[in-house]
Amino acid sequence: MKKTSLRSAILGAAFLMATSAVGPGFLTQTTVFTKQLLASFGFVILLSIILDIFAQLNIWRVLTVSGKRGQDAANETIFGSGYLLALLIVFGGLIFNIGNIGGSALGLNVLFGLPLEYGAIISAIIGIGIFLFKEAGKAMDIFVKILGVVMILLIVYVVFASQPPLGEAVFRTFIPEQIDARAIVTLVGGTVGGYITFAGAHRLIDAGITGEESLSEVNRAAVTGILLTAIIRFLLFLASLGVIVLGMSIDEKNPAASVFQNAAGNVGYKIFGVVIWSAAITSVIGAAYTSVSFLKTFHEKLETNAKTLTIIFIIFSTAVFLYFGNPVKILVWAGTINGFILPVGLALILLASRKKSIIGEYRHPLWLEISGWLVVSVMFGFSLQTLYNNLG
Repeated sequence: MKKTSLRSAILGAAFLMATSAVGPGFLTQTTVFTKQLLASFGFVILLSIILDIFAQLNIWRVLTVSGKRGQDAANETIFGSGYLLALLIVFGGLIFNIGNIGGSALGLNVLFGLPLEYGAIISAIIGIGIFLFKEAGKAMDIFVKILGVVMILLIVYVVFASQPPLGEAVFRTFIPEQIDARAIVTLVGGTVGGYITFAGAHRLIDAGITGEESLSEVNRAAVTGILLTAIIRFLLFLASLGVIVLGMSIDEKNPAASVFQNAAGNVGYKIFGVVIWSAAITSVIGAAYTSVSFLKTFHEKLETNAKTLTIIFIIFSTAVFLYFGNPVKILVWAGTINGFILPVGLALILLASRKKSIIGEYRHPLWLEISGWLVVSVMFGFSLQTLYNNLG
């Protein structure tokens, strides 16, 4: 592979992972939890970044070294577990995608006053159009990179407009006043839970970046994806914090929009429209692509008709949104649900890292394996605590 094509594929995988994570649920979750935890939410973000990096490095390295997608590596580790993982991933991806379609509809409503139904249909058509390109992978890489940069630049503007208390935010990022288990589960779930942590790894495999000789590129792509997500999360947290500490009201029906509008008036509200549409449409593409990548290796016909399945996935997500409407609650719970899926998927990949039939002569670093099992334990514990608190 040429250096330019290799660099493009690596950046494409990183941006696919980052923009898959930075969906409308990401915007909603960040605003909701900043309102609840104030500056202490910075600590939750910091902890989630550490957990994200360990989870992602383990999964991306094992899968790209083996050249096998998540479901195949899992099936070769524990028979039948790949089907279970695929079911969980597709279910979690579908829940995310319903919210993603809703977010894209909301973005077009803010920008052009379009009814949500029309906005959802137009966004779905644009998402489908990406997969109709002959070289859909390259088209997807370019699309997510451009919109990813647009989002970062616009959120930076809103941060400057909101003038957050930077000193307090930095201090509480390391010494929090309170810690919320559900916030951690939701953030990690929304960043690398469910399909998201597999998105970039499967993209690298599809681009032919596999084998032990590609590990330096894989590491760079994985860390870049997490850092991009972390930058956007911290910027959005600061923007939200600036608005909240000034005592401005946050609309529970559309919390993220309140932040942008309060910070920068009508211009901020329009910026929100661009940001949420960009976040949503790139997440629609990432969720559809990755969910179908978990199904296509199970049968020849699924592999042959992968594009058609991806289009059906987007159409079905759109139909469900049109039927049920307001996605705000779905957006917050999507991260939580995918947070439950993460320890299952990561545990299966860690078990696969010890099988020579899967990874050959490659020796997975012990420090990564230990950190991976630590993430499994922490996320499993936080998930049980979250479940107990909600049932209680």
